[in-house]
Amino acid sequence: MAYILSVFAVRNLLVLSLALNVSLILRVLLLHDSQDGSFNGFFFAEQKEEALATKITRLSSSVAPSPSLTMAQGDEDRVINLDQSFHGGRRQETGVNDAVCHGDPTMYESYWQKKGDETTVVIPGWQFMSYFSDATRLCWFLEPEFAKQIVRLHNVVGNAVTENRHIVVGTGSTQLFQAALYALSPCAEAEPISVVSAAPYYSSYPLITDCLKSRLYKWAGDARSFSKNGPYIELVTSPNNPDGFARRSVVNGSEGILIHDLAYYWPQYTPISSPANYDLMLFTVSKSTGHAGMRIGWALVKDEDVARKMTKYIEINTIGVSKDSQVRAAKVLKVISDNSEGPNEGDSFFEFSYRVMAKRWKQLREAVQQSGLFSVSDFPPQLCMFLNRVFEPQPAFAWIKCEGDIEDCESFLRGKKILTRGGKHFGVSP
Repeated sequence: MAYILSVFAVRNLLVLSLALNVSLILRVLLLHDSQDGSFNGFFFAEQKEEALATKITRLSSSVAPSPSLTMAQGDEDRVINLDQSFHGGRRQETGVNDAVCHGDPTMYESYWQKKGDETTVVIPGWQFMSYFSDATRLCWFLEPEFAKQIVRLHNVVGNAVTENRHIVVGTGSTQLFQAALYALSPCAEAEPISVVSAAPYYSSYPLITDCLKSRLYKWAGDARSFSKNGPYIELVTSPNNPDGFARRSVVNGSEGILIHDLAYYWPQYTPISSPANYDLMLFTVSKSTGHAGMRIGWALVKDEDVARKMTKYIEINTIGVSKDSQVRAAKVLKVISDNSEGPNEGDSFFEFSYRVMAKRWKQLREAVQQSGLFSVSDFPPQLCMFLNRVFEPQPAFAWIKCEGDIEDCESFLRGKKILTRGGKHFGVSP
């Protein structure tokens, strides 16, 4: 049996560890020719594998190969899937449904495997049966231990001010983003408030903003070209998804309301120079620790009324957030803080994840330089107060530009059977 599983794993399910991007890289797909010339495929989404493989084969062969790059022998049938998501029907040609499927941050898995029982949580069947965690809290479904560990981790890393802030827990930062839009939108306005972000912006912002077709808010595009009078909401993602640069608000308006998405303001991705101190800040477990399957995020909110409205939205939307996930997340955050402060500091999660990202960026830059066809952003080195070292930001995304005569980077790479997400989806050129 072990031999059969070994052969099966090598020949049919060889998974390439290409998760440079915690959020951008969805899955790696490996296809092999079978003896009769058909394809056998594996994909993470719940699809009919044979039909999907056939459609991806048609997709790959529909683009003429370019002589500028050559494939290594034996790689002709490999399809590397680096696309961020399959939403809005954009990937109908691959047979994937309109689901938002983000990259799996499994490159941190080995660290947590090594931790073993340190992060194991056992929950008896009778525990956490009530809707309520603490009825006296503004966010009544927030587990006290999770709130405690959130504050502790931010204080240990030094990446966010937690004093005089309300914590709102959500099912990932996506739900918190929707809750923030609901809480910040003026109800008395005759038309929806405009929501903007500077391009290149997170490609899911337009979809998430407009998916409910709300009369409270609507997507209005690139913040750099926004000039409408009146109130607006600006999304500031820093470090930015997808290009990795630090961001500030760009709209010079007196009635602007800011949401700071700080999902990647952690020391494995960027130097921590000072604690972020904004009115509304969003964070998520999936980007900080790699535990995307927990579906847990949190907001640090200065204004009590805004925090109360965000809590109300989540109450209406999902009647709170899973206590099981919160208890498990609290355990993980505690282990990170313990290993960052105590005698096991050398075993720190952030030291491990920093090394992972540094290695992958080194490999990526070498490959880009050798190809001569692409360029990636250069970042100025900074001192990280947490890691106590100077380094260049190493984003969770590879924001690649095609040089020379290549006009459409996405189509060019698709011709090499590398599925990516083109610039137009981030509000810029292809």
